[in-house]
Amino acid sequence: MRALAEALVDVLWFIDGCEDEQMDPDDAVKVMEGVAHVVGKLSDEQQGEFLSLLEVMAREETDPSRRAFLKGFPDGFGLVDAG
Repeated sequence: MRALAEALVDVLWFIDGCEDEQMDPDDAVKVMEGVAHVVGKLSDEQQGEFLSLLEVMAREETDPSRRAFLKGFPDGFGLVDAG
């Protein structure tokens, strides 16, 4: 599970950081929304496990911008309520 979480975060972090010349912004939004939809369909247990992995990954991350991305992932991808 950790390897899959890391791969997913790596891909999404890359997409999030792409310039318009590197990736069409509309395509980037479609990918991000697709991932949000899929993670939103995880069971409560699966979401809890994924959230725990994200917390561990954020604590261990040495790159400040990637750490910020990891910390914002749950809210940005609908795993927690914004309010």
